[in-house]
Amino acid sequence: MKYTRMIQGRFLERPNRFIALVEINGQVEKCHVKNTGRCSELLIPGAIVWVEKSTNPDRKTAYDLIAVSKEYSEDGVAHSSSFALINMDSQAPNKVVREWLERNRSPFLDITKIKPECKYGGSRIDFYVEAGKDQPQKIFIEVKGVTLEENGIARFPDAPTQRGIKHMLELEKAVQAGYEAWILFVIQMKGIRWFEPNDVTHPEFGETLRQVQKAGVGVLAYDCKVTAEEIILDMPVEIKL
Repeated sequence: MKYTRMIQGRFLERPNRFIALVEINGQVEKCHVKNTGRCSELLIPGAIVWVEKSTNPDRKTAYDLIAVSKEYSEDGVAHSSSFALINMDSQAPNKVVREWLERNRSPFLDITKIKPECKYGGSRIDFYVEAGKDQPQKIFIEVKGVTLEENGIARFPDAPTQRGIKHMLELEKAVQAGYEAWILFVIQMKGIRWFEPNDVTHPEFGETLRQVQKAGVGVLAYDCKVTAEEIILDMPVEIKL
């Protein structure tokens, strides 16, 4: 997934979950935040951010906040010269997964059908996929974008999510009905040691994830190659449930 018209700025503050004030070329600009999560560990006053200039002259905000540079710590030791670029665009995970599926780089071989936003039960699952020709696998894939990281450990969610629990339980029902089902955590950065559910912030999410995994729902986590202009789904990451 590529971005254009990218400009570097300095984050100042976030008056509400939709707006960030960013200093760009010496001017304070209101930017649309494409992530309604807390992101408090990322959006720290003074942080270097990358914004994309909108092509719509009628918008109230001329920029979208896309990525932030975060000091990277290895084994708890921070190195001031080492920074990780984290994509925090909540629309990016589904787009990079779609590209990944279309390139046939996923574990699902010979994909013949990709249907986004497929209704199942009382939810819309991010993707319905068919793979193989003679007796195709019928697969549901729910995508979760991950931006929360500490000491190389990625966690989800960064805030309680009843919607996320509902989706997992729908996937469990899909498995019981004969479908294959997966939850794919897209970690929007590099430098990750492992992924785990955020049991501190939302214990019920972790409990439900372990429950549906035992019931046959697959769990995947992949990191991403991230630059200011691009994000690409890259390599599998160890999962610790």
